[in-house]
Amino acid sequence: MAKKEKIRYTYSLVTQGETKFYTLTMPSDVLAECCFVANREEDPKEGFQRVLDIQRAQSIADYIDGNFGTIPGSIVLSAQPEAELRTLPGGRSLEFTKNPKAFMVLDGQHRVYGFSLAKKKLRVPVVIYTGLSRTEEARLFMDINTKQKPVPNPLLLDIKALADAEEGDEPLLRSLFDLFHEDPHSVLSGLTTPAISKQGLINRVTFNSGAKIAITVFREKKPEKIYEHLNNYLIAIRSGLHSVGIDEKSMTKTTIFKSLMAFFPIAARRLHARYGVEHSSDNYAEILSDMWPEVKISKLKKPGSSYRELAKMFENSLNTGFQI
Repeated sequence: MAKKEKIRYTYSLVTQGETKFYTLTMPSDVLAECCFVANREEDPKEGFQRVLDIQRAQSIADYIDGNFGTIPGSIVLSAQPEAELRTLPGGRSLEFTKNPKAFMVLDGQHRVYGFSLAKKKLRVPVVIYTGLSRTEEARLFMDINTKQKPVPNPLLLDIKALADAEEGDEPLLRSLFDLFHEDPHSVLSGLTTPAISKQGLINRVTFNSGAKIAITVFREKKPEKIYEHLNNYLIAIRSGLHSVGIDEKSMTKTTIFKSLMAFFPIAARRLHARYGVEHSSDNYAEILSDMWPEVKISKLKKPGSSYRELAKMFENSLNTGFQI
């Protein structure tokens, strides 16, 4: 019979209320070899974790192998009988048996799997609970995944520039948003929020999802030039909305804002055909003037969730009302 391999690491014992657990660091390859998850797909009776996202785990592996930074968050484990976990005399070393069923992962399954895919090895902070029943493990899993609030996406976008982590059109979209947010002549002045979501305001996530459609028509991706075009266009839109009794704050609704951005290339082509490079707000208002009597006001008051459908309504209204 093969001798069981024993592994030892220095630990600290932490007490929180009536609960105690061990904290230590463990090599990522050892961690990957001694952990498992119990998910609902594989074990409907006992499992409680979500199904593993392979792509997410691979991105963690790529991050590690690319030397991009650190992953300081602790992996939370529950020791199983197979671990044969014990503390050694002296109160400094924790010993367990190397076994693929030694520890159940309560938090960090994608990181653990990512570690197994990575070529590079590193020391990983670990929290180990011991003596938990399956019910207690499930409750702890729920606590971890419901009481930790993720960072809002608008805030992540807001700090990406500081982290030098922007990709693709994100620097351009950030500059555009900042111009709309900070310029006192912006049609969206007072209607934007850069870092957190607020009712009735356009955050970076909503802005980016709409503006990335509009910027496709610009040959030169200069934020100031694009801002001037879009601001004049939205000034004309605001005037048109007022003409049919709709408040400009309606533009902050996600569906309406994205539909206006999706409609912009059509309006810009119509303007260019008539006025060339003269893209003033008055010229935009002129080429859109025939559209507003055809617009369905009910769709602006209750826009629904499909911005494409609303953009198509604007396009159809423009074509119906067009006269030479």
